[in-house]
Amino acid sequence: MKKTILILLIVQLALFGKSFLISNIPIPKTYIQNLDPYPCDEKCMQKYLDNGMIFSFLSHASSKLKNKQQDQIRMMHISILNLGSQIVSEKIRIALLLPYKIIGRYAASTTNACFAYLMAKNHSFELKSYKVDSENKTEMQKAIKQIKNDGFSYIIAPLTQKGASAVISINPKINIYFPTINKKDLDSNSPYLFFGGIDYKAQSDLLLKKAISPLVIFYDKSSIGERLSSYEEKSFLSNTNSTPERFSSINAKKSVIKFSIPRRTTNLQKQLKKNEDIQWGSFFINTPIIKSGMIMSQLTLYDTNATNLLSTQINYDPLILSMTQYKDRKKMIIANSITENNNVLIETNTILGNDIVYDWINYTTTIGTDYFFHLITKQNREYSINMQNNQMIYPIKLLIPSVSKFIRLGE
Repeated sequence: MKKTILILLIVQLALFGKSFLISNIPIPKTYIQNLDPYPCDEKCMQKYLDNGMIFSFLSHASSKLKNKQQDQIRMMHISILNLGSQIVSEKIRIALLLPYKIIGRYAASTTNACFAYLMAKNHSFELKSYKVDSENKTEMQKAIKQIKNDGFSYIIAPLTQKGASAVISINPKINIYFPTINKKDLDSNSPYLFFGGIDYKAQSDLLLKKAISPLVIFYDKSSIGERLSSYEEKSFLSNTNSTPERFSSINAKKSVIKFSIPRRTTNLQKQLKKNEDIQWGSFFINTPIIKSGMIMSQLTLYDTNATNLLSTQINYDPLILSMTQYKDRKKMIIANSITENNNVLIETNTILGNDIVYDWINYTTTIGTDYFFHLITKQNREYSINMQNNQMIYPIKLLIPSVSKFIRLGE
């Protein structure tokens, strides 16, 4: 029997305004009515897809499908077309606590990451932003009180370490997820506070197993740069098991050389040219991507004969493939904790101009939204990242920036 499909409404995706606040006007929903009196099994559904009859497919795909590929297609179109849910359920309500002046563009991108996730889930939701001018205790307390008064029980808070410390001192009885902070960097025993930040120390420990002496550390004056350089120095010198076995004789006496690279520095001749102390060493690069590219090119220029170049999540960025020559990066190893990809959420974020493939803060924000969605609805999570003692535990993979892409070390 020929199926008649009734499309009641065509969605128009609403982009955020300059203020990045979500409009109170609900986005229009698309509804597809199934007028086919006959059931449609997996083979039937695939036939619709093969023939490009996407609306006929969607009319039968009102709930999760057993076929994972078909279900992924279903979720993709639910997100793109903003299909109205046929399941009546409680609205998901999540608040965003945003220090706009401090986190800059992440105020918008983390909002987009939350929005993209909730939009893709085909579930009624409310996402509200709360702007704070600073991260002091008074501002945090005032904002959290307002969020509670507005009836929210879950907060995504992309704060700096200062802001998270202020929240911990308040000890609020409301669920708060920090996508930017790892619990190792703060002292918290609250059952209400959840942490999603990347574990840079665990990444450094894994990379240091590949390091030989001398270990040459480049870092900038950012808090993360200084913190990592100090940790890596102490860990390398104190850990007798961190040296690859084939280099054990070379590393009988370990040494660490550190270079602080000011923001405006573009020439490292003084540090690198004819410096016998750094020859054949391992070079740990704790600088942002542009600065890292400059360092890598000059390591080659001044013939440092690097054994390898090591970097944490900081330099997991496709820019490194385009802004450096292969000869400059062929000995590089990068630790990466963005290990799970969800095509539906990647595409939904792309619609909003957002990146969750390489941008770890957007990725961890998505992980946290997924976790809160699970707590609220009791539905299965989209990601398998474990939460242990209120901290997301991300697997770490060592990658090589090869000629045109990142590949697993050893492949």
